[in-house]
Amino acid sequence: MAENNSGLTKGLLIGLLTGGAIGAVLALLYAPKSGKELRADIREKTGDLMDDAEQALKEAKNRAGEIMSEAKNRSEQLISEAKRKAGTLLDDADKILTDARQKVGPIVEEGGKVVGAVKAGVEAFKEERRRS
Repeated sequence: MAENNSGLTKGLLIGLLTGGAIGAVLALLYAPKSGKELRADIREKTGDLMDDAEQALKEAKNRAGEIMSEAKNRSEQLISEAKRKAGTLLDDADKILTDARQKVGPIVEEGGKVVGAVKAGVEAFKEERRRS
């Protein structure tokens, strides 16, 4: 909303400056003055308009600098927040993995015992078979 107002203000300012310049030139051209006076008035008005344009340009540059600074600060905040969330997700994933290992560890150990028992049974069967 503030950007819309800024654009409206900028457009209004440009319109006023342009209208003022055109009006001033027309007023000078239709005024009953000598050529020398008219040229002096045109130079003066041109200088005034140039000063106004320079001031408007300075204000625009300042506002652009402010906008860039705000954008940089906001992007730094977003990056910081993303890093924090990524760290939290990694910590949560590490905790889940650790819990899973702790729960699966005894099962794997029991599985190893069963595999050992099966191997011993197979060896016993082979030995019995050789004797027969």
